[in-house]
Amino acid sequence: MPGMIDLDDPAIRPFALEGKFGLEREALRVAGDGRMATTPHPFPSDHPRIVRDFCENQTEINTGVHPAAREAVRELEAINRMIIEQIAGNGERLWTNSNPPPIDDESEIVPARFTGAYIGKSEYRDYLAAKYGKRLMAYCGIHVNFSFGERLVAAAANGATSHESLREFRDELYLHVASQCVKWGWAIVALTAASPRGGYASVRCSEKGYWNRFVPQLDFSGVRAYARSIARYVRDGLLIAPSELYYPVRLKPRGANNLLTLVERGVVHIEIRCVDLNPLTGGLVDARDVEFIHLFLLWCAAQERETLSEERQIAAAGWFKAAARLDFDWSAVGELLERMEERFAPSAGWPAEVQRILAFEAEKVYSPEKRYAWMEACHV
Repeated sequence: MPGMIDLDDPAIRPFALEGKFGLEREALRVAGDGRMATTPHPFPSDHPRIVRDFCENQTEINTGVHPAAREAVRELEAINRMIIEQIAGNGERLWTNSNPPPIDDESEIVPARFTGAYIGKSEYRDYLAAKYGKRLMAYCGIHVNFSFGERLVAAAANGATSHESLREFRDELYLHVASQCVKWGWAIVALTAASPRGGYASVRCSEKGYWNRFVPQLDFSGVRAYARSIARYVRDGLLIAPSELYYPVRLKPRGANNLLTLVERGVVHIEIRCVDLNPLTGGLVDARDVEFIHLFLLWCAAQERETLSEERQIAAAGWFKAAARLDFDWSAVGELLERMEERFAPSAGWPAEVQRILAFEAEKVYSPEKRYAWMEACHV
C-alpha cells in the first residue's frame, strides 16, 4: 500500500516541511560536590514551563509550541539559563548527562512529593520506585513532540474537507508514522546517544533502561484499536496506568493526555521519547538533531503502509536496545540515511538545508569521533 504522504505530489510539496515542535527536557539538580541535591523544588507548582518529574530534584522543562525546531530549542535554552541562574544561589547546578551522578544508596533519590488533590502523583511515584527501583527513575532525557502542518495534512488528505474526514485522515497518518517509527526509530537512538557507561552509548535506551517487563504489542490499525491495545495491559495488571508504558513513541491527543481523550478527539501530535541529554550542548539538544527527527517523521509518512506483526514488533524493540550499545553496527544507520538522502535529493527539488541536516547525521556514521557518546567517553 502507498504511504500516507506522497512527497512527489506538487500539491503537497510546498507544505512538506511545515510543522510544529515542542520539547520536554528533564535534568537533575546537583550540589556543588556533584551529588544529588536534597533541597525542595525551587519553582512554584503552577509554573507554566517548569515542573518536577519523578524526583524532587528532577527539573523538567516543557516548552511552548513553535513552527520551527530552532525556535523550540531557543526557548529551551532560555528557560535552562533561567533555572541555572536561580539555583546557583543555592550552590547548585544542573547535571548535563542522561545518566545520574554517583549515587551510593537509593535513599539519596527522593521522589517528588505532592499534597491535596495531587496526592495521587506521590502514590504513583512510590509505585514506580517499588516496581522499577528509584535509580532507574533518575535517568533523564529529552522528548520531541511534533505535529505535521495543517496545510500539509489537508493537501495530503486529497480533498477531505469536513472536520470528521480530516480527523480520520490525520489519525491514520499518525498511526502509520508511529508504526514506522517503531520499525526504524532505533536510528534516532544511535544518532543521539550521549551517555556512555559500561559498554552502552545510552543506558536509558538500552535493555537496562526504560522498558517494561514485557514487549508491548500495539495495534496501529485505528485510534480505538491503538487505545484498546494499551488499555489491555492495564486491565491485565501489567501496567497501573497507560503512562507506565515505557515506549519510545507515543501518540498524543489535544487536551487531557489519556486514552479516552485520544479516542474522542483523535491524534494531534507524536512524541519521540528516546533522545539523550547532550552534554556537548550543556545537557540540551542540538537543533540539527530535532530537524533530523522532523525529516525522519516525514520520511516515515511516505513509506508504504503495512501491519507490524507481533514478531516484527518484538524484533523492533530489540533493535532499539541494540542501537543503545557502543558496539552497534552503524552500517544499518548508514543504509537508512542513504534511503533518506535519495528521497530528499536536490535533484528532486528539496532545499539545500535538508541535505545539510542529513550530512550532519551522516558524519556520525562515517566518523565515529563525531558520535556524541564517543566524544563524551573520550572527555570522561
